[in-house]
Parts: sequence; C-alpha cells; structure tokens
Amino acid sequence: MDQTLYLILLLIALCSVSECVQRRYHFINVRKTWTEAQIFCRENYTDLATVDNMNDMNELKKSVHDRGDQFIWIGLQRKWQWSSGGPALYLNWERTQPDGKDECAVMKNGKWHDRPCSNRRSFICNSSNNMNTGLVFVNQRKNWRGAQSFCRQRHIDLVSVRNQNESQQVQKFINDNHRSTEEIWIGLFRDSWQWSDQSNYSFTYWYTGEPNNDGGNENCTVIRPNAQSRWYDISCNRQFPFVCHEDKLILITETLTWTEALRYCRQNYTDLVSVHSVQMQRRVMNVVKRASTEAVWLGLRHSRILDIWYWVSGDTVCYQNWASGNGTDEDCERTVRFGAVQTGGDQRWISLPEHDKLNFICSRY
Repeated sequence: MDQTLYLILLLIALCSVSECVQRRYHFINVRKTWTEAQIFCRENYTDLATVDNMNDMNELKKSVHDRGDQFIWIGLQRKWQWSSGGPALYLNWERTQPDGKDECAVMKNGKWHDRPCSNRRSFICNSSNNMNTGLVFVNQRKNWRGAQSFCRQRHIDLVSVRNQNESQQVQKFINDNHRSTEEIWIGLFRDSWQWSDQSNYSFTYWYTGEPNNDGGNENCTVIRPNAQSRWYDISCNRQFPFVCHEDKLILITETLTWTEALRYCRQNYTDLVSVHSVQMQRRVMNVVKRASTEAVWLGLRHSRILDIWYWVSGDTVCYQNWASGNGTDEDCERTVRFGAVQTGGDQRWISLPEHDKLNFICSRY
C-alpha cells in the first residue's frame, strides 16, 4: 500500500469516537458554607463542581457514592448580574449582605444591600448626556423594574458598578447629590441559575419539586447521594461537605507562537487541547471567554505533505468547526498553518501562520 495512503488511513482509524472525561471531581469532607467551599475549590482545584451533561453527573456520583444521605455542595447558584449585561465579579456588599431574601440591589454609604424589587426608590442611570461622569441621578421614586425601564428609554441603563474605581465614582456622585444616607437603586439583580465557573446552565438534574426556594432564600445547590445525587436548592449559609472539580482545559493568557505554546503545554501540563466533539467545543467556548487575544491556539496543525489537518494528539479532524474560508485549500507554498479558535462571535476555528502570538489552551490530563 502507498505509504502516504497508509498513514492517512491510520490517522483516520485513530479518530476518537467517544469523549474522555473532561473533569475530575474531588469530594472534600469538610463542612463549609457555599461561599467558603467556592473559595477552597478555587484555591486548590479549578472551582466548585460544574456538571454539563449526564457523563459529568455519573463521574460526580462516583466521587460521592458512599456518602449516605448527607447534603453536599456543588457549584450551582442563583447569580447576581448587571442590568447592562455580565455577571457581578466585583462585589461590595455590606457585612451580612446579601441575606438571600431579595432580588434587587441598592447602594448606601458605598455598600450594597439586597432589597425587594417592588420597593420604590430614586436611582442612577449610566448616560451619554453627562460628559463628566457618565451618570445621571433620577429623583423619581420607582420600583427596580420601573427604574430599569426609565434608564433604558431615556439614557443607557441602570448604573453598573464593576470595580472599585466605579464604586468610588458612584458614591461620590451620590454624595454630591446629597443622598449619602439614602438607599439608591443600582443595576444589580439576581436572575437565573449559573455555575460558579461561569459555565452556561443548560443540563439539569433536580429532584422532583425542586428548586422550590422554600423560605425565599434557597439560592445554592446540594446533592444527596442516597437520592441518586439529585439536586436540591438550599440556603447558601448552611454548612456541608462539597465537591470540587479539576478541569481538563486550562487557558494560558501568555501570548506565544503555536510552537512555543505546544512546548509550554507539554512541559507544564499534557498537551495543547484537541477538540473531538461538539461537547469539547462547548467547553473550549467557556474557557476562551477569559482570553485577552482575538483568537486562541488549539492543538491543530496542517500537514503540507499529506494536505490534511490533524491534532497534536495524533487524531485527524473528524468533528469540524471551521469559519468560512478556513480549513480547506491550504497553499503548500505558504507558511505552515495552525489552528486557533475565535474568542468572539460564534467562536469558529481559523487558520493562522505560526509566527502569530496568541493565548492558548492546555489539556491538564
């Protein structure tokens, strides 16, 4: 058999037909609140346990299979987010806040408090009309939704406070309007469920009748091994053991060439990431949200001799996610091409020359 044809057939035979485990789960038999468990997992692993599909759920069950009827934290929580979009990563709550009973936020004396969205208060809009601060104080008492609607119709949106600098600016603006002792609506509200690592919430495994928000403050999630590890919502201030996950994919925010990235991953982890399925592509899409470059290197390269794309793991490209005009008709006279994933848009794969410098994704195991 022709040697080139034999090599092509061999690579095709190696193409993965099943997805390997993408996360490893670690049961931690120490009782903590949800937030304390989150901090522990982020310091020692990747994050509190995320579950994207039934394969993940089965792996999670294995980690807690002999833990009886106790409750165990996982990383699902009802999230706080800004009206203008995006999760609340910078937090400036007053001590003992939020207490979990309410869904909208006010600012008073520079600190945040959760309050019933039906309360009527003055509010601050982000606005293009004020060139000095970008803020407008509205001395009309409205409920939170009414304030949001007013800001969106007449300005931009209810004010976002995304870092310490913005917090100081908004508090000075409140003081300048002589409202320092009042509770003023800001654009922070609690919406749907989200995973601690910011993964999308789509797969569910709730116990019958859950989540029920019993008592009005059940904003975090536990599992019960004796109930098939089904999910229950519960108050975040309770103390339980928990499960951390160690993700297979690690975003490296250094900017290196493809060859330098490959060397880095093999020295520090296992390899540049290979993407064999739509499930793995979804995980890549979650990871690249935090990238600082417009594309991120994958472990994908083109062979000019064989005129095929293949993964550094040795597999050919069975699952494909190319952007239009990429991945076909590579010119053999040009520089060797390598594969990257876009960080914006629908995050398709693109073909780039080796000398480009990008962030990249390593596979941990």
